[in-house]
Amino acid sequence: MIGGCARGVGMSKERAERYQGRVTLYVVVACMIAALGGCVFGYDIGISGGVTSMDPFLEKFFPAVYYRKHHQIFQDNDYCKYNNQGLVVFTSSLYVAGLIATMAASSVTSKYGRKASIISGGISFLVGSALNAVAKNLTMLISGRVMLGVGIGFANQAVPLYLSELAPPQTRGGLNIMFQLFTTLGIFAANMVNYRAQKVKSWGWRLSWTLGLAAAPALLMTVGGIFLPETPNSLIERGYLGKGRAVLEKIRGTGNVEAEYDDMVEASESAKAHTRPFRIILEKKNRPQLVMAICMPMFQILTGINSILFYAPVLFGSLGFGANAALYSSVMIGSVLAASTVVSIVTVDRWGRRPLLLGGGIQMIICQLVVGIILGLKFGSGHPLSKGFSALLVAAICLFVAAFGWSWGPLGWTVPSEIFPLDTRSAGQAITVSVNLLFTFGIAQAFLSLLCIFRYGIFLFFSCWICIMTAFVYLFLPETKGVPIDEMIFQWRKHWFWKNIVPCNEEAHKNERRREV
Repeated sequence: MIGGCARGVGMSKERAERYQGRVTLYVVVACMIAALGGCVFGYDIGISGGVTSMDPFLEKFFPAVYYRKHHQIFQDNDYCKYNNQGLVVFTSSLYVAGLIATMAASSVTSKYGRKASIISGGISFLVGSALNAVAKNLTMLISGRVMLGVGIGFANQAVPLYLSELAPPQTRGGLNIMFQLFTTLGIFAANMVNYRAQKVKSWGWRLSWTLGLAAAPALLMTVGGIFLPETPNSLIERGYLGKGRAVLEKIRGTGNVEAEYDDMVEASESAKAHTRPFRIILEKKNRPQLVMAICMPMFQILTGINSILFYAPVLFGSLGFGANAALYSSVMIGSVLAASTVVSIVTVDRWGRRPLLLGGGIQMIICQLVVGIILGLKFGSGHPLSKGFSALLVAAICLFVAAFGWSWGPLGWTVPSEIFPLDTRSAGQAITVSVNLLFTFGIAQAFLSLLCIFRYGIFLFFSCWICIMTAFVYLFLPETKGVPIDEMIFQWRKHWFWKNIVPCNEEAHKNERRREV
């Protein structure tokens, strides 16, 4: 069996080495248009965190929070100023809708192509942005966020797959991270808008343009999506072999694509034999990919990053910063996140996925511990932080965000999108998105209560999870840098742990299934 695996790997390398092509301008532009879905996603994350710290918004939609904030009825516990379930529902409703929409998006992505899901997501974003812009009450506001959630379900399902399938193997990591880069740019733009909105006197106008600006990238994504090429993998999977080859030649900038095309056709033939991807993904041969599809997005959220991004102005407000200072700190966080994502784009295909994930994990552990210690020793009982410790706290949070931005932020999406065979690729991405949104919803739902109960201990809680996930990467994640997406199976067959689970060939897999029956 070991000899069979070795021969398989050798054959894989021979074919992969015959891949031809380069990174064409056509591919870069197509990836940028598709990645605009991340911009809307990020903008909504940033904008919701900003408006929830603004007095006019709280006074109109959440008067109980406004009263608590200004009457200081929680002087014995400053962490509880914003603890309100209605405020949490406003933030987390988007992710519940996205979670439900993901399953429908998986079917659309598989049957009608990645492009169809991208366009569907863009339309949902437009509707949600319009509803939020004209919202007069909480019902309209949450309805708009639900439609934005539907857009997130479709975009997060299709865009990472689209980027991974369109990109050449040698630059797949960098192009795939465009999704995360646009997400961070959306967050940064939202923080800038929130900061400027503080200076607008008319609250009704302020709410309309802050919440409605998400329509701009959504419109570009929708219109641009119409002109996007479908991925060769999707075309071949749906039986359009000639079109698939023509698109492959165009995006690679060469007619010599025989080796890569053959891999795609073989993957397609294998996929046609399986009509129930969600059942197939549970089989033993797909166990490593399934574990990664669950653990990578789960760990990404358990870093605690979304708590900081959702509630950055609220968090800084709870820690004694003024309204303007809180929003200014959020702008700083957004800029750090965007800049660090660029670092990941430049290094991921040079250094690999594992070094970035391990290095980022270590840096995040240190920063979370520093934040927890500062708050534990210097904050609470109605006393704000001194200027010196406030600056140190912001620096530690920015370093934490930077580490996330060049490691788990982009790679939490990149790795799951590139490891699945064609027959389970849409199902695998659906699981990845569902787990991400499920844990995002859970953290969004619980963070303000946990902050109130655990106080500074919430940061120590997240640091423990980062320790676990860093060890997980070290032990169980093989390097996927430069490996063709349709030959990823050989990485599992060489891994010290997964080689005992993944059969060396299809015949071994069939025998394994007979034994299980």
